[in-house]
Amino acid sequence: MAPSFGDSKKDSAQARVLGSASAGILELLGFHPVDTIAKRLMTNQKKVFGSDATTTLSRVIFKDAADKGFLQKYKALFPGLGFAAGYKILQRVYKFGGQPFVNDFLNTHYKDSFKAVCGDRHAKPVMQATAGSIIGIGEIILLPLDVLKIKMQTNAEAFKGKSFVQIISQEGMGLYRGAGWTAARNAPGSFALFGGSAITKEYFFGLEDYRKATFFQNFVASIAGAVASIVCSAPMDVVKTRIQSRSAEQAESGMKIVTTMLRNEGFGALFKGLTPKILVVGPKLIFSFTVAQQLIPIFSKLLDGEK
Repeated sequence: MAPSFGDSKKDSAQARVLGSASAGILELLGFHPVDTIAKRLMTNQKKVFGSDATTTLSRVIFKDAADKGFLQKYKALFPGLGFAAGYKILQRVYKFGGQPFVNDFLNTHYKDSFKAVCGDRHAKPVMQATAGSIIGIGEIILLPLDVLKIKMQTNAEAFKGKSFVQIISQEGMGLYRGAGWTAARNAPGSFALFGGSAITKEYFFGLEDYRKATFFQNFVASIAGAVASIVCSAPMDVVKTRIQSRSAEQAESGMKIVTTMLRNEGFGALFKGLTPKILVVGPKLIFSFTVAQQLIPIFSKLLDGEK
């Protein structure tokens, strides 16, 4: 039986915004410290192995709070929370709420083209993945907030005593530094995220209408998509993070950073932080993607007055 293109009923725009925003808020509250740790590990250029590995790792993660108590250490993992809130909520609304609109557009105007290239059996998941890739590339419009979030997480000392306006004035167009590398990371990463999820629902669970997936099905599909996304985007993510974490005075091109990194740290440097990212950032993406997929249909029913 040929797969059904386009769900029998589309979720409303309001439902998509509410569901994805709720996912972003819940993710932020639970995972911001984890994100800070991952960013600090990726920007660290010191070896953390040896007799003083524990001390070095502690200083990398907790910065100036490394020798302080538990509460001070925990607080040190929340720099840039304001920027993180703005970025994370807007990002999830844009990505999780926006991808269905792009998919609807592709389904309406290019369904036959996808069928001709991929065949009836595979066109629907490929269309989902393509819509994800397109929306991922466009995500660079949110880059300034992402840059400020990363800078606060990895180099908060540079912004002490400065207002938001002063920071914007100081950074200028530098807030779009790394835009090309960000797009290069997002394109395959978002393709893998939405594609991995769609493939799981299509072939593993045999769903024709993805909106009818159960919580467990959404959860498993999110795991597949998130892990594929993290692995595919890892090298570009390391480069992007290093570009964005530097001050305007220390700015270097992406290619120079890659060349220096390969020369001084080896090829493995492109995958620095991959294991902790899968283990600790992976659950963050799995959580938010699962929640968004689950809440959007629920909000749609509530807004439509369905029981």
